[in-house]
Amino acid sequence: MKWNEKLSAAAAALLLLAGGAVALALHQYLPQRVGAEPLLAVTPPAGQDTGGASALKEIIFNTQKKVVTISSDSGLGSGFLYNDKGDVLTNAHVVAGSRTVRVTTSDARELTGEVIGIGTDLDIAVVRVPELAGSQPLKLERGGRVEVGDPVIAVGSPLGLQSTVTTGIVSGLGRSFMMKPYTYRNLYQISAPIAPGNSGGPLIDQTTGAVLGMNSAEMQDGEIGFSIPIADLISIAEAWSRSPMTKLPGVTNHDESSAADKKTITNYAGYLVSRFYESLNNGDYVYAYSLIGYIWKQVDPYEEFRKGYLPTKNVVIKSLSVSKDSDRSATVTATIEAEEHAQNGETVKRNFEVVYKVGYENGQLKLIDGNGKELDKQGKELKKN
Repeated sequence: MKWNEKLSAAAAALLLLAGGAVALALHQYLPQRVGAEPLLAVTPPAGQDTGGASALKEIIFNTQKKVVTISSDSGLGSGFLYNDKGDVLTNAHVVAGSRTVRVTTSDARELTGEVIGIGTDLDIAVVRVPELAGSQPLKLERGGRVEVGDPVIAVGSPLGLQSTVTTGIVSGLGRSFMMKPYTYRNLYQISAPIAPGNSGGPLIDQTTGAVLGMNSAEMQDGEIGFSIPIADLISIAEAWSRSPMTKLPGVTNHDESSAADKKTITNYAGYLVSRFYESLNNGDYVYAYSLIGYIWKQVDPYEEFRKGYLPTKNVVIKSLSVSKDSDRSATVTATIEAEEHAQNGETVKRNFEVVYKVGYENGQLKLIDGNGKELDKQGKELKKN
């Protein structure tokens, strides 16, 4: 195994031009063991059918890209892109009392959305995000063809954990109840666990990838979820998209600054690093690579990037802190535990301290560069022989 301790002079110069310290991508500190056979790269046995699993993963990946986290004065929730105008469907209780909200995309862009329609009896709302206009929305199942036992996926941000996926089945139909001030009718009951923050996220058909409903309520500590059928809300949402509400219930002029103006880069820099490792743990190297900046990519082509992480089975973030450098840049310092495949087939754990420079590139938040050092069991830098 060969460790790359330094970048070439040319690469170092490129990183300095980016405004950050000369740095190494973390994977250059993780051993690329000769002969290692990481599980993520193992070829399935001959004759094993993985088509279903691959198709499900593709549906999940494509859905996650269209699901956002919404922050408002009412709290935190989820939403999903439903048309090509940049309109996001969510629950009314997620955005109640706000005209503008903060929308965070799966690639950590922080955008401002405007509530253009909201129900007072029905728990639905539409948020328009101009930067998302022209993006391909999720496919909608407008016909309401759902049966008990259909396999489903719930996607959202439970407890703020963005792009979380849970699976289950439709366990009941036609459920109705009231949770003031909203009345819920004809709901799908689902076994996929949901939690606060899931509200407004889509319920997805595992077979087709189409949106069946919008997750809106839970009982028994999230063990039972309820979703509003998309067929019951789409006509209302489309009416708001065609003719936005000029006055929102419960919103006065002095309220319209909202949570959108209260978030700073420090709120999102740490999330971006967490999302980076989450993607690597899931074997989604393409998405992880999309989170790094242009200059980093110039010195670390995708194939090398992926190869460097293959021996790493899992990464756990043990601690994370963010310091603001400016309104558009921050430094994230994290202590991580990397679980790796050793040459003899065993698994070893190693600890590192990593430091990332996070900043905006073409309007998107990116990992500009990073460096790291290995730690011993006492948390001190490991001395190399």
